[in-house]
Amino acid sequence: MSAGLAVEPIPRETVGARIQKLFRTTAFKLSLAYLAIFALCAFLALGYVAWNARAVLDDQIVSTIDAEINGLSEQYNAGGLRRLITVVERRSREPGASLYLVTTASGEHVVGNVGYVPAAVLANPGQSETRYGRGDSDVEPHRAIVRVFTLPGGFRLLVGRDTEERDRLRAVIGRAFGTSLAAVVLLGVIGGWLAASRVLRRVDAMTQTTRAIMTGDLDGRLYVAGNGDELDRLAASLNLMLERIGELMRGMREVSDNIAHDLKTPLTRLRNRADEALRTAASPDELRAALEAVIEESDGLIRVFNALLMIARLEAGSAREILAPVDLGAAVRGVGELYEALAEDQGLALDVKAGDGLIIAGNRELIGQALANLIDNALKYGADGAQARVSVEAERVGDAVRLIVADHGPGIPEAERARVLGRFVRLEDARSRPGFGLGLSLVNAVVRLHRGTLRLSDNGPGLRVELAFPAQLPGDAAEARDGAAEPIPGSATGAPGGSISREP
Repeated sequence: MSAGLAVEPIPRETVGARIQKLFRTTAFKLSLAYLAIFALCAFLALGYVAWNARAVLDDQIVSTIDAEINGLSEQYNAGGLRRLITVVERRSREPGASLYLVTTASGEHVVGNVGYVPAAVLANPGQSETRYGRGDSDVEPHRAIVRVFTLPGGFRLLVGRDTEERDRLRAVIGRAFGTSLAAVVLLGVIGGWLAASRVLRRVDAMTQTTRAIMTGDLDGRLYVAGNGDELDRLAASLNLMLERIGELMRGMREVSDNIAHDLKTPLTRLRNRADEALRTAASPDELRAALEAVIEESDGLIRVFNALLMIARLEAGSAREILAPVDLGAAVRGVGELYEALAEDQGLALDVKAGDGLIIAGNRELIGQALANLIDNALKYGADGAQARVSVEAERVGDAVRLIVADHGPGIPEAERARVLGRFVRLEDARSRPGFGLGLSLVNAVVRLHRGTLRLSDNGPGLRVELAFPAQLPGDAAEARDGAAEPIPGSATGAPGGSISREP
């Protein structure tokens, strides 16, 4: 991040702007969506209750009318029309919701507590729901369920029941429905407001932190509330990303410093050799020797920059698409054979143990390059006079394939093991030997690309380097074994950028 990057501060928001911002939040929109769904469910539930309540009341009214009709039928059968009129007159004077009416064939009132009913109702025997009035002057609308019968001589008998109780209950349910729906909407809006406000405060805090990071404060981290919600998971992931970015930025600064420091000497030596050749060379042979020395020095610098480019490419993950099943055991045996002669020349024993079927998803050349760096480093710095032995072992451990390179040299202090995985990092006892400090950095990048792990530990004495890669199914071994034992570029003379020289 450039120090000169201008990041505008967040202006102070007005109340209206903050409310609009709150309404646009996902939390508020989700709350409104849940509110609409809940309100619809409540509407359907209350409507279903109201519909069933009305049906139950209608059934009760019809049952009451049937009971009334049965009683009047018995009276009619016992005493005829006169007995029926007497019973209807007596019942009409009793308080209640029951309705009775007896009329002539022409519709004239004979007896009953109904003063008005539409003529069409009396003209059509059967059950219906209609309006009625208690008296001729009663203009207040009433509703009732009635049943009309035609008696001998053209007389009409109407038996019914007022539906005021049913209508009153329906009104009560309607008011309860409106009140409940209003309460649901109000509580939903308030709940959505509170939830959105809480989320918005955390998002604003994240925005403030990210803006501070954009100004150059790479130590800033997003707040994690600790409740494990989605914002906490997002903040934790972003903090890990920021930590990784911080490591890369620190690595870039260290690389810049180390390049300026470590490459200054070979460039100066290159320039001095060329200058000396121009000043002192007296024959073509001397000029040729000077040019060969300059070319050799230039090749070393090119290898350094090639190694830096490879590490950058691996750390960016751009080589992950070329991963394929690789038999790690075959690759270990192939690299071990390349270094057997070098180990014998140095008076060292190189023990290689690797089984079959150790399949991983990887790049054969990169795995071989990393292994070559580790073995080259162990041969140069990992053996003393008493224990002149370097061991390389590959084995299957659970769901992983483990590769171990161990020596008996001076090892790496525990406090330095994390630092030596950086670029151009060299310990003091290795500065007298050739190298630029890129070996373990390249190995670490290869391991990261293959989603593996790298661990440095004490071998008592010496250094133990352990690489672990996710294992694949043994069925992929045939495809990997076809090319796993080919020579690895750069193995005999060290990795690109020189030997490991006891640093990554």
